[in-house]
Amino acid sequence: MVLPDESPAMPVRTLVDLARTAEDLGYTTAWLPDHVLPPGQYGATFGGVYEPLVTIGHLTAITERLRFGTSVLVVPLRDPFVLAKQVATLHRLSGGRVVLGVGVGWNVPEFDAVGADHARRGAVTDDALALLRHLFVGGPAPYRGRRFSYEQGVFEPVPDGPVPIMVGGNSDAALRRAARYGDVWQGLPASPAAFAERAAVLADLAGDRAVAPALRVGWDGRTPVAQVADAVVAYREAGAAQLAVHFGEHEGTAERMTALVEALAAR
Repeated sequence: MVLPDESPAMPVRTLVDLARTAEDLGYTTAWLPDHVLPPGQYGATFGGVYEPLVTIGHLTAITERLRFGTSVLVVPLRDPFVLAKQVATLHRLSGGRVVLGVGVGWNVPEFDAVGADHARRGAVTDDALALLRHLFVGGPAPYRGRRFSYEQGVFEPVPDGPVPIMVGGNSDAALRRAARYGDVWQGLPASPAAFAERAAVLADLAGDRAVAPALRVGWDGRTPVAQVADAVVAYREAGAAQLAVHFGEHEGTAERMTALVEALAAR
């Protein structure tokens, strides 16, 4: 499930309660969105009021089994060395319950506001992921990448297990990125047939690499829950290994989470 993080007025306690509810209901992962300095008010377009990595640190401390991830963290807005340190620390503190979901971003004014390079955001993301992969396995100095290099330095904590990387996006570039760097691909398809087409492209690109095809959908309660459950089953039959649901605004999210679980259990 995707934790609702679109309202600055939402009580912090709501995120805690929803994370605990998700864990009790059997959801496997809670995803958090990301924006740093959007040009408009937070809401349906610009979610991510609370910084996701800091929030994950808080929520892993009050849960036991639930994994947490970013869907998606806008990599080219961040220093990749600091990002690697944050994610590796979260991975260690949480007992390996962190998934780094990444994307390239899309909003030009936000990139301009923080001094990031929108035109080269894809290449910057690829170079950052290559650096993270090196650091996460304890790769030594010197490291010389296309953009990010260092001649000396010690990186700790080195994760004591793989840090799963999830690459979001429907484009061919996103699929190529997922095939090269990802453990999971999370798309936003319009139908099971569209998902199956993208998943087939991913499989061809990945070759011998195992990249789990996944997707993210939205349900705000206006569609009957039985119809949503049917869609979940259809996506699974189309090859989805994982499916994340954004349940709309925080008010009513717990009830919709419960209703979907009950509808799927009845099948």
